[in-house]
Amino acid sequence: MSRKKHFDYFKAMETLAENAYTAAGILEDIVRNYSLEYYKEKVGKIHEIEKDSDALIAQLNKELYESFITPIDREDIMVISEQIDDILDGINAMAFLFENLIITDMRKETDHFAEMVNSATKGVHTAVKEFHKFKNSKDLKNLILEVNNIESEGDRLFSQLKKQLFSEEENLLEIIKWKEIYDRFELILNATEDAVDTIDIMTIKNT
Repeated sequence: MSRKKHFDYFKAMETLAENAYTAAGILEDIVRNYSLEYYKEKVGKIHEIEKDSDALIAQLNKELYESFITPIDREDIMVISEQIDDILDGINAMAFLFENLIITDMRKETDHFAEMVNSATKGVHTAVKEFHKFKNSKDLKNLILEVNNIESEGDRLFSQLKKQLFSEEENLLEIIKWKEIYDRFELILNATEDAVDTIDIMTIKNT
C-alpha cells in the first residue's frame, strides 16, 4: 500500500494568503475604476476566490484532524489559517457592501484606503511565505512590522475620513453608507495586523 502524500500545511497557508492578496488587488481595481457596470464585471472573481479559500480551509481542517504529525501545533495552524481567511472574508463582505448600499460614486481618498488594504494583504502574503523558515529567518520580523506600520497609517486615514464625513457631508443617508464602508476597510486592515501578530507569537512559541 502506498503511503499517503504528506500535506503541506505551510503551502496551504501561503495559498490562503495569496488568495486574499489577489482579492485585495481586485478590490483596489474596482475602487479606482468604479462604476456599477465595472463593479459587476469584476466582483464575481472575488466571490470565486472566497469559495476556493473556504474549500481549502475545509481540506486543511480535515488534514489536521487526521494527521499524527504537524510541523507546528494543530491549534496554531488552525488559528493562523482562519485569521488569514478573515482578511478575505472582509474583502468579500466589502464587495457585497458596494452593491447593497447602492454606491454610485467613490468618495475622495477611498482609493487610498483600498491601496492600503492591498499593501497590507501583500505584506501578509509575503510574511506567510517566509513563515516556514521561522527558526532561521532574518526577514520575518521586518515583514511583520511593515504590516503593523500600514495598519497604523490606516488608523490615521480612517480617523481623517470619518472626521471629513461627519463635518462635510449633509446627506444623512450618505453618512450612514460611508461610515459602514470606512468601518469595513478598518476591519480588514485590523485583520491583516491580527494575522501577522499571530505569526509573530507562533514564531516565538516555536523557537
